[in-house]
Amino acid sequence: VQLVESGGGLVQPGSSLRLSCATSGFTFSSYNMGWFRQTPGKEREFVALIKWHGVITQYGDSVEGRFTISRDNAKNTMYLQMNSLKPEDTAVYYCARQQSAYSGTTQGAYDYWGLGTQVTVSS
Repeated sequence: VQLVESGGGLVQPGSSLRLSCATSGFTFSSYNMGWFRQTPGKEREFVALIKWHGVITQYGDSVEGRFTISRDNAKNTMYLQMNSLKPEDTAVYYCARQQSAYSGTTQGAYDYWGLGTQVTVSS
């Protein structure tokens, strides 16, 4: 199982970025997937999740209305469109696979993680 994030970078407040999570080694279309983020000294924070079929999504309070999670099961890839970025969105962003028969937004519900991509929002 491999998950590889890309698309991070340095942007100004108010800008947009789209993160990608390319996966391999498992049947992507059978799993719910999620995005988390982490800053130094803080616990990993839930950002968004998307069910295997792509219809149902859930967001953390701090990103609701600004971020959009999506997936392309034909490409085994998940995305996170981030709009109206704020300095407090600065973090390393991780994609993760939710374990079968699990649900929710806690880290323990996810069994495989990517190495992360850095997003820095600064003027």
